[in-house]
Amino acid sequence: MKLDILALAAHPDDVELSCSGTLLKAILNGKKAGIVDFTRGELGTRGTPEIRQQEATKSAEILGVSARENLGFRDGFFKNDETHQLEVIKMIRKYQPEIVLANAYDDRHSDHGRASQLSKEACFLSGLKNVKTEIDGVEQAAWRPKVVYHYIQSIPTQPDFVVDVSEVWEQKIASIRAFASQFFDPNSDEANTYISSPEFMKMVEARAIHYGHEIGVQYGEGFNVERMTGAGDVFDLI
Repeated sequence: MKLDILALAAHPDDVELSCSGTLLKAILNGKKAGIVDFTRGELGTRGTPEIRQQEATKSAEILGVSARENLGFRDGFFKNDETHQLEVIKMIRKYQPEIVLANAYDDRHSDHGRASQLSKEACFLSGLKNVKTEIDGVEQAAWRPKVVYHYIQSIPTQPDFVVDVSEVWEQKIASIRAFASQFFDPNSDEANTYISSPEFMKMVEARAIHYGHEIGVQYGEGFNVERMTGAGDVFDLI
């Protein structure tokens, strides 16, 4: 299955919090989108890996993505090395996306920055025909996405561009709420965490309002890029 856009993430719910609105907009415009989570989030204080897998499946249904996979890397301990790069390359070659969305360059959680670098390097190596991979005994063809964009996570940064997600905002929030074990629930007796407070969800909305304000819309999602972005025409720009 070829996808137009593939989001790579260290943990289930990274995508929902950071760039699910962008996926929703792409799908709304007739594109195919997918998600590959690197870990099961097994080091998380709340919930279990099994619960988070169920939540990820529910969220994928809400988002309407064409595919969602989990690579089963060790939460907190995966490396940006050949073994892990090859697994990510397999996913890139399997889905052949034009655009890849990846974790933030650097962030509060060390997995995020490491996943960012892993994704970036895998995207480049995936385009080299002498890097050999196969799935189910079938050798894969080389494939390199046209661009890699990094979504913004806990540490606020100045975006290089912002996507208007106003019309899909409620659906984005529903995809986040699918991870009920992780976020604010007044009836939960699990330990409090950085993301389980009601203030955290207020921050998610406030940041989207701020980024939206920067481009004159209600809600926005920001991205950073390492290479210069271009436009075919000035009318492509807001």
